[in-house]
Amino acid sequence: MEVKARAPGKIILSGEHAVVHGSTAVAASIGLCTYVSLQVPPSNENDDRLTLQLKDMALEFSWPIGRIKEALSSLGGPFPSTPTSCSAESFKLILALIEGQNILEAKISLASGVSAFLWLYTSILGFKPATVVVTSDLPLGSGLGSSAALCVAFSAALLACSDTVNIDMKQEGWLVFGESELELLNKWAFEGEKIIHGKPSGIDNTVSTYGNMIKFRSGNLTRIKSSMPLKMLITNTKVGRNTKALVAGVSERTLRNPDAMSSVFNAVDSISKELANVIQTPASDDLSITAKEEKLEELMEMNQGLLQCMGVSHVSIETVLRTTLKYKLASKLTGAGGGGCVLTLLPTLLSGTIVDKVIAELESCGFQCLIAEIGGKGAEICFSASS
Repeated sequence: MEVKARAPGKIILSGEHAVVHGSTAVAASIGLCTYVSLQVPPSNENDDRLTLQLKDMALEFSWPIGRIKEALSSLGGPFPSTPTSCSAESFKLILALIEGQNILEAKISLASGVSAFLWLYTSILGFKPATVVVTSDLPLGSGLGSSAALCVAFSAALLACSDTVNIDMKQEGWLVFGESELELLNKWAFEGEKIIHGKPSGIDNTVSTYGNMIKFRSGNLTRIKSSMPLKMLITNTKVGRNTKALVAGVSERTLRNPDAMSSVFNAVDSISKELANVIQTPASDDLSITAKEEKLEELMEMNQGLLQCMGVSHVSIETVLRTTLKYKLASKLTGAGGGGCVLTLLPTLLSGTIVDKVIAELESCGFQCLIAEIGGKGAEICFSASS
């Protein structure tokens, strides 16, 4: 049997950085996904290995099941219905399994992702042989939630193969988990994210699991749904950024200028709330959709100006802003800033010729351009007979 899972990435529409200081932020899923295929060999086949293939990186990791069981059986898994954190001792045992895989030093960050995979796999399915293949539309390390999408897709495929969730394997096409299953899936994905990031907010995996949009403030997440189609041009500047340093920089600026920065954060809070209201308000015709898009453009531009006040823009981001502004399109950075990705709203009535011109100009600067629907589906799975 083979089970396939897909989980979307995410963007921050409004409120990054300010959310750390108590403001509201809005995040949304994007129509770019990570895909996981999990194939369990028939019981009569003499295959006793767990293999993980990262197709986009041309990498493969493989372990004899006996070795995994010997190393991790003391952990007491599987326990699929009880999402459990990976302890420091468990993490050491998993790292010992990875050390023999010769992960190149240049790709050492992969170790955390492979560790999350081994923890999720053995915790949910135990010690069964399988081949797991990963592909993705999402650029890594660009602020689009690639690690969360990976953990959600892993968890979805694994839970679908367990006896914990109620799924009709005979149905064709992509299926959505029920509400209780989604809650379990989200909790497992969060455990994977903790292995990769240490102390994640839970925002990325929640958006990837449920899809659509969420509004969040001070740890409280509220799921919201867009009443209108939204399409964005996502420009990956390919400039790496240090999120921790950028967050610290905003905090230092706040200490130096508390009153001014308090006003900035309050303004961002108002923008996020207004943006969420606009997105949820019904739009009955093209005229009202256009009016809402113009309102969103204005809010995005204001949010970008405030992010510049926080000191998290970058020359590459400014290049994208100048380029899209020439075509009267509104843009803002998404995520930590200092590089990473920039969002540009593509209005419903915008000509495809203009979009092509914008993309050509941005790509001539060495940037990567992706077009994605915003606020779509969350995690999905499908089943097929093994070939």
